[in-house]
Amino acid sequence: MNNREKQAARAERKQQKVEAGFMAARFPEVASISISMDYSQKGIRQPLPRTVNFFPNSYALFRVDCLSKECVEGGFDFSRIIASMVGNRKKTSNGELGCEGGPAQDHSAIVYDVAIQYV
Repeated sequence: MNNREKQAARAERKQQKVEAGFMAARFPEVASISISMDYSQKGIRQPLPRTVNFFPNSYALFRVDCLSKECVEGGFDFSRIIASMVGNRKKTSNGELGCEGGPAQDHSAIVYDVAIQYV
């Protein structure tokens, strides 16, 4: 990916954040959201742990990038999972997701736990 493509990707991500709005406006009943993940990828022996936290002043864009450098527009979108959890006032959820991008051969997959605290 050249510099122009990187700048365009950054601008697109920024626009997505603006369009998503803030968590406080979209989910006023939520105090915090925590997504804990273990990444797996071809060539990586041990899964890599990562936790991402969202608070009322965070953008309501619940997307995490793929670890593969060759992955184009991939990643893991938690938007539907979180919207469903909030709609049902569910506090925890877990599962597995595969990367949604292309054309890389070594996309990441994750095992995740989502925890939501309500106001």
